Amino acid sequence: MKIAVLQYPIVWADVHANVEAAVNRIAALAGKADVALLPEMFSTGFCVDRPELAEPLDGYTMRTLQHTADTCDIAIAGTFICAEEGKLYNRGFFLRPHAEASFQDKRHLYAHGGEDKFFTAGTKRTVFEYKGVRMLMLICYDLRFPVWARNINGDDYDIILVCANWPEVRITYWDALVQARAVENQCLIVAANIVGDDGQGLHYNGHSVAYDTRLKDLLEFADDSEGTKIASFSIPSLHHFREVLPLWKDTDRSLLASESREDTGR
Repeated sequence: MKIAVLQYPIVWADVHANVEAAVNRIAALAGKADVALLPEMFSTGFCVDRPELAEPLDGYTMRTLQHTADTCDIAIAGTFICAEEGKLYNRGFFLRPHAEASFQDKRHLYAHGGEDKFFTAGTKRTVFEYKGVRMLMLICYDLRFPVWARNINGDDYDIILVCANWPEVRITYWDALVQARAVENQCLIVAANIVGDDGQGLHYNGHSVAYDTRLKDLLEFADDSEGTKIASFSIPSLHHFREVLPLWKDTDRSLLASESREDTGR
């Protein structure tokens, strides 16, 4: 499984400019990667006061990306502002070429940034399956909450995909949390962040990265660098590691039983 991480600046509140930039970057990956991972809210930036930027599932952004997935034969993951039945969601998507899409809404809304007043929180956890590989999406702030990400049965999923707008002022936490989620869940992890400045005075310095469960660094970006890098994962090696060292069997299952979650996939 080859996953491309796209780290680049987002144009604040300009859907068409951002979608065009993403399509151009993804098109360059045709034949080189299985999945293209975009940052959180890639089409707008972290706008939590612009309801006019919201789109339905069959709107311009999803139609354009699905067409790109089909023509380039690559799956695409990220999040966008979704409007559905009178509510707004920070909605994660996993678009498969010529196949059904999967979606998951951000579970933990960042109240300090006003996200909880703009979006409705997700309630269901979804495992996306593609080419026989199972993936879980964490959307930015979700990264801080280990119970939501817990790989309870040891093989619920293989890879965590993280889409984020994580500012430089808190980047040390990002660095630690990405590693922690990989270790405690005995999984692979790929995390995409942005670079540049947003419309709220925050600076982002990236630190997109990919690790295997032993924390072998499979790709990383230098501070403030822009570009695309591809991580290549060995799923059989991951499964072998879990069999040799089945730490998941000691999970505190009773403490997790009350958590609202649903794993689905194809």
